[in-house]
Amino acid sequence: MEQNTQEKALKGYKTLIMILSLVLVVLAGLYFSQTRALREDKKYLETQRDTLTSQLSTLMTEYDGLKVVNEEMDSSLKIERMKADSLMERLTKERSFSAAKIRKYEKELGTLRMVMKNYVRQIDSLNNMNQKLIAENLKVKKEAASQRQRAESAEEANEELNNRVRLGAMLKARDIKLVALTKNDKVVARAGRAARLRVDMIISANELAAPGKRDIYVRIVGPDGYVLANSANSQFEFEGEKITYSATRNVDYQNQDLPVSVFYNGSGIVSGKYQVSMYIDGILVGTAETILK
Repeated sequence: MEQNTQEKALKGYKTLIMILSLVLVVLAGLYFSQTRALREDKKYLETQRDTLTSQLSTLMTEYDGLKVVNEEMDSSLKIERMKADSLMERLTKERSFSAAKIRKYEKELGTLRMVMKNYVRQIDSLNNMNQKLIAENLKVKKEAASQRQRAESAEEANEELNNRVRLGAMLKARDIKLVALTKNDKVVARAGRAARLRVDMIISANELAAPGKRDIYVRIVGPDGYVLANSANSQFEFEGEKITYSATRNVDYQNQDLPVSVFYNGSGIVSGKYQVSMYIDGILVGTAETILK
C-alpha cells in the first residue's frame, strides 16, 4: 500500500516536472522571439531615422538652392531653413527612437517639403512674371527706340528741308562790276584819274526770300591786299566776326531783280587788280574781280 503511494507521488512529480519544463521551453521561446523582434524593430527604426536624415539633408540643399529677390519671401525662406536645421539637430541627437517619434519626424519633414514645393511654385510664378515683364520691357524699349529713330529721321528730314529753304531763300548778286569815276562821275579806265569807285550789281529775284529792307555791304580789296575803308569803325558781322567794309547801302527788296549801285568815296585808289565782295543778311552773295590800269 505504501509502495503504491510512493509510486503515485513520484509519477506526479515527473508529470509536474515535465509540465514545468514545457512551460519553461515556451517561455524561453517567447523571450527569444520578443528579443529578436525588438532587435529587428530597433534596426528598422534606425533605418527609418537614416532615411529621414538623408531626405532632410537633400531638402536642406534644395532650400539653399532657392534664389529669391523678394525681401518678404526671402525672410520667410530663412525661417523655414532654420526649422530644417532644428529638425536635423533633433534627429541627430535622438537616442530613443520609437514608431511614434518616427511618425512625428516624418510629419515635420512632410510639412517642410510641402512648404518647399509652395516656394518653388511661387518662385516659378515670379520668374514667369519677370520673364513676361522683361519681354514687355524689351518690346516697349524697341518700340520707343523705333519711334525715337523715326522722330530723329523726321527731324533730320525737317532740318534738311529747312536748310534747303534757307539756301533757297538766300539772295544772290549777279552782273557785278567795279568802275572808276571822276569827280563828275564820269567812268574812267585809269585809276590815276579816279576820285571814287562804284560797284554795280543786280540782286536776283527770289520768291522764297522775305521782302523788305536790306543792308548791302561791299568789301573792296585793293592790289596791296588791304580793304579800302573810310574809317576803322566801318565794320559788320560775318560768320560771328567783325570784318571791315568799304561801302554800304540800304535797299528795299521786293522779290524782283533789283539793280543797285554802291559808292566808295575814300582814298587809296591805285592801278592793279581789285577783288569785290557783296554781303546781305550776313551772307556772301557775290564776288568779282576787276583790273584798273
